[in-house]
Amino acid sequence: MSNIHATAIVDSKAEIADDVEISPYAVIGANVKIDSGTWVGPHAVIEGPTTIGKDNRIFQFASVGAEPQDKKYKGEPTTLEIGDRNLIRESVTINRGTTQDIGKTVIGSDNWIMAYVHIAHDCVVGNNTIFANNATLAGHVTIHDYALLGGFTLVHQFCHIGKYAMTGMGTSLGKDLPPYITAYGAPGIPRGFNAEGLKRNGFSDEQRKRVKEAYRTLYRKDLPLNEAIDILQSSPDENIKLMAEFCLRSQGEQGRGIIR
Repeated sequence: MSNIHATAIVDSKAEIADDVEISPYAVIGANVKIDSGTWVGPHAVIEGPTTIGKDNRIFQFASVGAEPQDKKYKGEPTTLEIGDRNLIRESVTINRGTTQDIGKTVIGSDNWIMAYVHIAHDCVVGNNTIFANNATLAGHVTIHDYALLGGFTLVHQFCHIGKYAMTGMGTSLGKDLPPYITAYGAPGIPRGFNAEGLKRNGFSDEQRKRVKEAYRTLYRKDLPLNEAIDILQSSPDENIKLMAEFCLRSQGEQGRGIIR
């Protein structure tokens, strides 16, 4: 195919759509599937089994689909799945899953992943997220839609970052971050709610006001956590119910608990 540079190395077992552009010195391994409209930059390495959707841009020196950095991994056929229209910048590393969890790492669509980000094995990333430079996910982390991770954010394994949540530069999270909440520091502590992010994504003044009140209930009224969750659950607002459901899951046997 004319869109594959002569110096690129593409395994015969890779499945590449006709209009995919593969730049000089890129390496595409066996069992890699790349859908139409995707561009792979120079010196990028994509290993399989990996499936990549449409219209992605994968910049130079990215390492996508390598085996997990897990000492328990023994070569099992785990996978990486990437959706559509993602921007994956220079030197990003995204590893496949492990059989100790779901067996795959999943990246949704329309995500903005800046340089030097690391996404470890068995992570699940939703849609429309932003990862600033050097944000790092340990294994088994879940990032919900529209979350924003500031530069050099560190997320401990098995943590969940809620929808529209945001972290500041250098934040370290060892517990779950509820939807709409902002966290800063190491360790990360709650610092308010993501007012500007909600405004930019079409939340009305009244909706933002209710989220602000929910934040105060959860963090500023000195209520026991279970009592605060009960108050959030009683709200007629679906956004507030989402916060309550997230907190309940986080407090369960498999959760890490929320930052507080």
